[in-house]
Amino acid sequence: MGPLDVAVVGTGTVGSATALFLARQGHRVTLYEKVAEPQTLGAGIMLQPSGMAVLRVLGLEQDVVPRGDRIDRLWVQTASGRKVMELEYAQLEPSLFGVGLHRGVLFDVLYRAACREPGVTVRTGLDVEDLHPARGGRQSVIERGTRKRHGLHDLVVVANGARSSLRDDTSFVKSVEPYPWGALWAIVPDFDNRFTGRLFQVVRGTRRLIGLLPTGHGPLERSRPSAAGPSSWSEAEGAPRRSDHGDGGPRQVSFFFSLRADQLDAFHAGDFEGWKAGVLEDVPEAAPVLGQLTSHDSLLFSSYHDVVMWPWNTERVVYLGDAAHAMSPQLGQGCNLALLDAWYLAEAMRGAESVPDALFRYSRNRRWHLSWYQFITRWLTPFFQSDLTWLQPLRDYGMAWSTKVPWVRKQMVSAMCGVSRGPFMPLLRLPK
Repeated sequence: MGPLDVAVVGTGTVGSATALFLARQGHRVTLYEKVAEPQTLGAGIMLQPSGMAVLRVLGLEQDVVPRGDRIDRLWVQTASGRKVMELEYAQLEPSLFGVGLHRGVLFDVLYRAACREPGVTVRTGLDVEDLHPARGGRQSVIERGTRKRHGLHDLVVVANGARSSLRDDTSFVKSVEPYPWGALWAIVPDFDNRFTGRLFQVVRGTRRLIGLLPTGHGPLERSRPSAAGPSSWSEAEGAPRRSDHGDGGPRQVSFFFSLRADQLDAFHAGDFEGWKAGVLEDVPEAAPVLGQLTSHDSLLFSSYHDVVMWPWNTERVVYLGDAAHAMSPQLGQGCNLALLDAWYLAEAMRGAESVPDALFRYSRNRRWHLSWYQFITRWLTPFFQSDLTWLQPLRDYGMAWSTKVPWVRKQMVSAMCGVSRGPFMPLLRLPK
């Protein structure tokens, strides 16, 4: 199979990573983005060992990881201080760790790399609404509003998120459901370096979850790739170190508070100082963060979708990332699964005899891993975000007990790292 003309719709994590992989295989890639000037926005995210492995293959790990904060463990406790769960990456492999990261950092590095990559043409301000079959089995993309057709593409990669309208172009079974729960969030400076080393979560019943995630520096403001050196990169451990210096301002912490989507208006109409006092009662550690929140407008709200479809391709179109398998952020796997999607597609394309052969190979290779994460996310989320209050004692006592069992703890840590494929399956082999 020779060089192809490829359309990638969306410049998020999976879109830009896919454009890089395919352009480096010699394909001609057009990257479509509906926003005229893509911005480096977003809350704190967790970069797991699986996602870092893909960035390493792309040669971008050292542009991303030093901007974040090393996370060695997940800690969950009740509002009364009872430990629910403690998971350490080193329990699976001593060299493993996670990274708390500003979402904009990951976007910035991947997008800028795609813009620089020979073989990638970036077209911003073009909102792709639909696909149109063209001659020879190729596909054109149709612009929203004008209905103008663009390109004759041998392959279309749909990577424009959970709300993508391009899933309507397929006839196979799919389900797209909004989650009833979302999260209020804010990223504020951590001037005193109080938050380090762990993702800290506090739960009260199943209706209240509050989290604090060290998030490192913000996105670079200069339009050039980061050039991380020994001052911000540990050569011995390959891990970020805390520092008050560097581009992107001071180190930051990401605060999040779970909330039902239908209660958002009530939150905005309520007593903000009273709400802060309630949070402080449950999480005294959050005082430095709450002190920087002055009104309801200090917090943004994120909602989530559950997307299920199979397979993730037709003969000329493939769906990646949240457009294919959006899920609750409870396991912190969104950007990591997206990066793995990009790598798996590139591997399926390598040496394939035809586009359909490559795409169906991709769906087969991703099925077990993605299905497993969708299953455990649906199973786990109600224990932390739901109206099923009877689950609280099962969580508070059952999870605390289960993490003491070595085999169970290993399964939990491998799921956290992004490499689980099920309790009796070998771990996912990471890209090298």
